[in-house]
Amino acid sequence: MSDIQQYDLIVIGAGSGGVRLARMSAQRGARVAVVESRYLGGTCVNVGCVPKKLFVYGAHVSEELEDASGYGWQVPQDQVAFNWPTLVANKNAEIERLNGVYQRLLVNAGVTIIEGSASLLDANTVEVGGQQYHAEHITIATGSWPVVPQIPGREFILTSNEMFYLPQLPRHAVVWGGGYIAVEFAGILAGLGVETTLIYRGDLFLRGFDDDVRQFMVDEMKKKGIRLKFGVTIESVESEGGHYLARLSDGSTLSTGLVMAATGRRALTDGLGLEALGVEFQPSGHIQVDQDFRTSVPSISALGDVIGTPQLTPVALAQAMVLCRQLFGDGEGEMDYDNIPTAVFCQPNIGTVGLTEAEARDRGFDVTIFRSEFKPMKYVLTGRDERCLMKLVVDSTTDRVLGAHMVGPDAGEITQGLAVAIKCGATKAQFDSTIGIHPTSAEEFVTMREPVS
Repeated sequence: MSDIQQYDLIVIGAGSGGVRLARMSAQRGARVAVVESRYLGGTCVNVGCVPKKLFVYGAHVSEELEDASGYGWQVPQDQVAFNWPTLVANKNAEIERLNGVYQRLLVNAGVTIIEGSASLLDANTVEVGGQQYHAEHITIATGSWPVVPQIPGREFILTSNEMFYLPQLPRHAVVWGGGYIAVEFAGILAGLGVETTLIYRGDLFLRGFDDDVRQFMVDEMKKKGIRLKFGVTIESVESEGGHYLARLSDGSTLSTGLVMAATGRRALTDGLGLEALGVEFQPSGHIQVDQDFRTSVPSISALGDVIGTPQLTPVALAQAMVLCRQLFGDGEGEMDYDNIPTAVFCQPNIGTVGLTEAEARDRGFDVTIFRSEFKPMKYVLTGRDERCLMKLVVDSTTDRVLGAHMVGPDAGEITQGLAVAIKCGATKAQFDSTIGIHPTSAEEFVTMREPVS
């Protein structure tokens, strides 16, 4: 194998988890290569978390302009104009900057970057563009990819990938799905002036979130002008002279300039050749791994979205650190998936950590619920009809806070701090004894005294 380049570790996929594993392993002295066929930084940096939040910021500006008069600023609405290509171009420039940051992180750590699509010839050999590479360890970190249901006209349907590069915004849009991606893009489009309809097959979107949060968001999204259609799905899409006709399962139709599907994501393992090597898969299509991220083939490991754990960048980063220690360190540490905080950057934002009320009851906890709903101070002078929701789920027996949930401005920022407290096992009495920061929305979490149930 004299003509085959030798490494200690080859990482396939340069997303958040793959880059972290490659970089930290190289810093521990390992000879590392990372293979990437698309872009450095993966979904999060290029067509996910980062550009999405930039678009959310952009969409929220319209409300800031509307609210300005309440604070004495004269902003003639007939002189306000939005330019979509400018937002896209500025977003692209930032993503290109981040791509460069990722490249420098890898190069400075001594990682070899191999561009192209990888396939595994055996348990220790990777082929890219006709060149073979050998490694003692191979890690699959290829992430996931949007799924468009197999319906007539699916070729007219966009996914989140394409939404970040639209040449122009339509006047009307249909978003199909009920997860956080669908809810976020519905808010982005509506905030940018697009008449938006959100369609979901279930009776209420955001499955897995606390039911109070889910119902609260129905009312708030309607206030934003988003049309919600539950209990229906799209059966076909037809092109009609620059517009599209979406036929729904209830027999109705929608004429629209854009149809976006946010109907799930699948593990991206195409062309890797894992099945031929005996790598086992879950029924969902995700790679099966043990607690140390090892597959059924000892030299091959996997992490991130491709293994079916929570599809969150910080989860992939944490997994990478655990695996790095397994491969090139002391082997200590394991992933803890309890109390992972998360945010949905819809408008208003959602922040959540710990158990929902339903989950707590299902697990047998005798719970006490504390709940508060109010208008954020920011809107008292503007007349904006936007409300904030905060909720604590408490174990009545131990007084430990099992979950915290919020809908409102900066919910993600506030929830991050609550996550530390809940991870440390904080009790409701400790919340109550904490002095609040006044005047803030966040102080409500330490001033809720009267239980609602």
